[in-house]
Amino acid sequence: MTSFEEAETEETVTCLHLTFYHPCQDKMMFRCLNFCKREQVRADETAKFGRDSNICHYNLMDTRVSRIQFVLQFYRKLNSSEFCFEIKNMSKKTKLTVDQTELGYLNKIDLPWKCIICFGEYQILAEIQEGESVDYFETYLHLAEVPILQERCLPSLQPVPENGVSSSSFSSQGKNPIESDENES
Repeated sequence: MTSFEEAETEETVTCLHLTFYHPCQDKMMFRCLNFCKREQVRADETAKFGRDSNICHYNLMDTRVSRIQFVLQFYRKLNSSEFCFEIKNMSKKTKLTVDQTELGYLNKIDLPWKCIICFGEYQILAEIQEGESVDYFETYLHLAEVPILQERCLPSLQPVPENGVSSSSFSSQGKNPIESDENES
């Protein structure tokens, strides 16, 4: 047998892509994060985000961020080969939202495959790339140039009546153009 035939099968690694945005990001609050570099995290450890560098591996240099803002736990679903992440809000003062779900202190939910995490003025786009490794996962951090919520804006899902006038258009009267008939004087 050749060394090629004896080599172990290479397994893929679950990777959590996190794209960060803050309106004042030029103030260096992300200076301790390693962008555009994959980092391994052991499967039995939690990924901690916050301002306390003694506890958190992912440091946000901002006094408005809690010592531990949130944690991500890697796990495998029961009776499944599917790997997931659970996010838990660790801040007593700041609520955390995952898409439209608001989490108070110590609340946790499963992280969707693609979602937006918000707290304070921070916006984080989280995307999970599936893998097979049970020993560790990877994080890959990116920095957004524009607000993530602005970039991902969805059109309003509010129905518009057949007459084409939405009830929300009456809420800001005076700001909308006024339509008039040509025959009126």
